[in-house]
Amino acid sequence: MEVTFLGTSSAVPTKHRNHTAITLKAFGEVMLFDCGEGTQRQLIEAKISPMKIDKIFITHYHGDHILGLAGLIQSIGFRGRTKDLDIYGPKGLTKLINAISQLGYFQINYNINIHEIESGVILETEKYTVEAIETEHNLTNMAYSICEKKKPKFIRQNAIDLGVPVGPLFGKLQNGESVEVNGKIKPEQVLGPKRVGKKFTYSGDTRPCEQMIEFAKNSDILIHESTYQDADKEHAIANCHSTTKEAANIAKEANVKELILTHISTRYSDDEIMKKEAKEVFENTIIAYDYLTVSI
Repeated sequence: MEVTFLGTSSAVPTKHRNHTAITLKAFGEVMLFDCGEGTQRQLIEAKISPMKIDKIFITHYHGDHILGLAGLIQSIGFRGRTKDLDIYGPKGLTKLINAISQLGYFQINYNINIHEIESGVILETEKYTVEAIETEHNLTNMAYSICEKKKPKFIRQNAIDLGVPVGPLFGKLQNGESVEVNGKIKPEQVLGPKRVGKKFTYSGDTRPCEQMIEFAKNSDILIHESTYQDADKEHAIANCHSTTKEAANIAKEANVKELILTHISTRYSDDEIMKKEAKEVFENTIIAYDYLTVSI
């Protein structure tokens, strides 16, 4: 998995921070989380082709998280996209996409599959699961978690010792199927213990909340908004956002491996102060900046 931050500012962009957008490259796909104004250009700078985006996950419908969506949809159509685009978001997504389709004159030759979601598992493939949960903001916000399905290790020598010939039967056993070789051989006879896959969690905009702790539990990376420094907690409460220390407490309670803070207010120019505050609670914390790329 590889995460790239395309935009890390809050409601207003700055010279160095664009509106919110994050890409995740994993499982042979490119996923985009939120799509603030200017995301197309940020993709170019990051050398990520918008044509390769398979899925878009929208956390909520504040402008700084969605105003780049119309341009992206139109541009990839202009460039000749034909494969489907799946877009996920809370209730209201159909209305949003219908409104985008009325903006100006354009033509697209690909299908947009709209998925209005609620809390729970929203997508499951052979390789991964996507789960969403509603958090606490001043309008509906969905946090997202991507969990890798990691198969148990195939113990080749066990299979050989049981008389399984090298070839297609190895693959069947590795995929969890029993095979017949001088009697039935079960997968558990040749597979190691269950393995936990990588986990990526993104909060969107939210106040710190108990459900986020359980949702982010044991994540390899938790991306959590941190709009305010701890001294400005009153503003965070009033505007339904989180402070550095509040986000760090979520990471600590959830036992995550790494915390990355994003959605930084324009009132702050010194990242080191925010980092120091968070590290007092959770040591393995970094502050995101535009074009930061992190491997999981």
